[in-house]
Amino acid sequence: MKIKDIVNREIVNLTNCEHEPIHIPGKIQPHGFLLGITTDWKIDFCTENIAVYFDLSHTQVLGKDFATVFGSIAQEEILAYIKGDEIQDAFPLEIEILGKLFQINIHKSGGVFVLEAELLFPDREKLADAYKQTIQFVSQMNRTKSLKDLCALVAQGTREITGYDRVMIYRFDEQYNGEVFAEDCREDLEPFLGLHYPHTDIPAQARELYIRNQLRLIVDINYEPVPIYTVDDKEGKNLDLSLSILRSTSPIHVEYLKNIGVGATLTISLIHHDKLWGLIACHHYSPKNISPEIRLAAKLQGQFITSQIDIRQSNDEYINAQKIILALEQLTALELSISRESLEKIIEAPQLLEIANASGVSIVSRNKIYKKGVAPSEEDILSLIEKITANNVTEIFSTNKITDYFPEFTENSNLAGIIYHSLGSDGHIIWYRPETISEINWGGDPEKSIIIDSKGLHPRNSFNIWKQIVKNQSIPWKQYEINAAAQYAHTLHNQLILIMLSEEEEKYRSQSEILKETNSELENINWISTHDLQEPLRKIQLITSKMLTELDVISTESISNSLQRVSKSANRMSGLLEDILKYTRIKNTRDKLQEVDLNKILKSTIKEMHESIKESGALIEHESLPEVHAIGFLMHQLFINILQNSLKYASAERQPKIVITASQEPVLIQDKYKVYCHWVRFSDNGIGFEQQYAESIFKVFTRLHAQEHYTGSGVGLALCKKIMQAVGGDIRAEGKPNEGTDIIIYFPCDPEDTLLPI
Repeated sequence: MKIKDIVNREIVNLTNCEHEPIHIPGKIQPHGFLLGITTDWKIDFCTENIAVYFDLSHTQVLGKDFATVFGSIAQEEILAYIKGDEIQDAFPLEIEILGKLFQINIHKSGGVFVLEAELLFPDREKLADAYKQTIQFVSQMNRTKSLKDLCALVAQGTREITGYDRVMIYRFDEQYNGEVFAEDCREDLEPFLGLHYPHTDIPAQARELYIRNQLRLIVDINYEPVPIYTVDDKEGKNLDLSLSILRSTSPIHVEYLKNIGVGATLTISLIHHDKLWGLIACHHYSPKNISPEIRLAAKLQGQFITSQIDIRQSNDEYINAQKIILALEQLTALELSISRESLEKIIEAPQLLEIANASGVSIVSRNKIYKKGVAPSEEDILSLIEKITANNVTEIFSTNKITDYFPEFTENSNLAGIIYHSLGSDGHIIWYRPETISEINWGGDPEKSIIIDSKGLHPRNSFNIWKQIVKNQSIPWKQYEINAAAQYAHTLHNQLILIMLSEEEEKYRSQSEILKETNSELENINWISTHDLQEPLRKIQLITSKMLTELDVISTESISNSLQRVSKSANRMSGLLEDILKYTRIKNTRDKLQEVDLNKILKSTIKEMHESIKESGALIEHESLPEVHAIGFLMHQLFINILQNSLKYASAERQPKIVITASQEPVLIQDKYKVYCHWVRFSDNGIGFEQQYAESIFKVFTRLHAQEHYTGSGVGLALCKKIMQAVGGDIRAEGKPNEGTDIIIYFPCDPEDTLLPI
């Protein structure tokens, strides 16, 4: 029979460090021995140190029946232990083998039962003492409030129970970098509290084993590994020691522990939602072993801790989630109009920030930006949306480090963390968190955690504090914050759809109104053509006919008077036709809006109307006027018509006076337009009008006063209305009989806005 050891001699290098087969080392620690027994009770594996405990060698044991070597009584006790479903339980089997007392841990690895035997502890703690310590710890644990306080108590309690020199609560982040979250140690030792360690200190396969085997013990870091031997009946034969107590440790990890001066360790896994949340890491600076009772107490303590961490984290999340749910309910319960004005109400609602615990938020709809709190500039917001959509993000995107995706935003401290949601074809909503600069203290340079030289792979030997400044990232988003943002984004999307449908409905309604207004205008033009235009035409025809029939007897003076009457009628017809032409031309203008200085327009208007103003004796006072988005020649026509209207309807009882005032800064006309405007007011002291006619005076061919007293076509103010519509503005009138008239014109500050129905 051929016998061989199964020691894994694979050379670990920099390229395969993460794949080091630490679960099949083929070696154990020397404070116990190991047997591998098949289901038919053949000894298939045995450690070389069996000779330390019995007058036997591994060659004498391998391939033999267990009962033949160790007696049938021992076999029966072990079989009863296995059948009693106590395998892998907390308590090891206490058994006498060949006259010596052992504690045996048994687990199954493939088709082999693995027996790990240690000599029974001579000075064993009573189970009652360990239980008392555990109960005392649990009572103290229940009095802690925060997770930080709980972990500090855990470290203290674990050290009291186990007697190790240093106990740390080691917490992992999402990348499995570790942080010493809590610590209790001898007073003469340098504390490690707050230090961070790179994920390479505990590679992925080691973390996986910590999940499978929640207690790991190294009794003496300077141990000499003991090889495992087997009957060589199979090529590549190994023994998986993932659940082993005695499993030999990775030589890289042993060297790491030696570099920090550790003599013995105990590690207890902290599992949260089937993931490795952290470790209870116990260090001793000399060799140290602990009894099964203490191991049990430590393992149970770890399980108690895990449950408490789970409860406390869940409770914290529950409390925060409930706050967010309440804010979400309040936000969705807002009474909103089905119009774009509702977006202004939404953006001002404090709950919009609260649902994601954000510092800023922006809503973009139809290229208009609404924002609140600490948010980037409008230029950066549009640039961010462009880049997100260019990366085929169709609906949702979140990160606490935007520079990982878009490095060009490195310098923008308000744009570190975002939650982005699409709101359909023309809408976007983004929540923001600013940059949070933090300082991390590493236990040595994380970039030099693994060193390679001519002798192979080694861990770092320097653990001096290495400071790292972390920039360009925000506090990470919690999942319940992301979920709440998604839920509200869906609600807002529906609101925008309703607004769009309402706008389309209003658009069609407005078009219908425009059509009705156009038809009315056509009727009025038809009326003016058949009445107002025919009246002077009939006069011309009558006068010229009379002149022709009386040509022989008519005097020169009579001819002159008749021609004057003809000229007057012709001028009236010409004026009417000119007004009609102006009115229809305004409607069809396609000129683009420009920056127009109304001061220049007013100056040129007064100059052009100098004779009329002088003739009427009118006094005109004005203050500085704003620059607006308009069309120059239309503004000139507008000012002429307004001033002419004031002069035309001047009072015979007093000198005409026109006072022109204006807004010097943009004004939010909340009650009328809900957008920022500039306004200009023309106030005269003329005959005025009843306020009930404030709308009708802007209708074409409408006159409130008899033509025989006040001449005109009735087109002037209607023309003003058309001009203001052409530039997206509005015009209103206020009047009092015998006191005067105020004409107010409004210009939106943003040329994209309009004061009229879409």
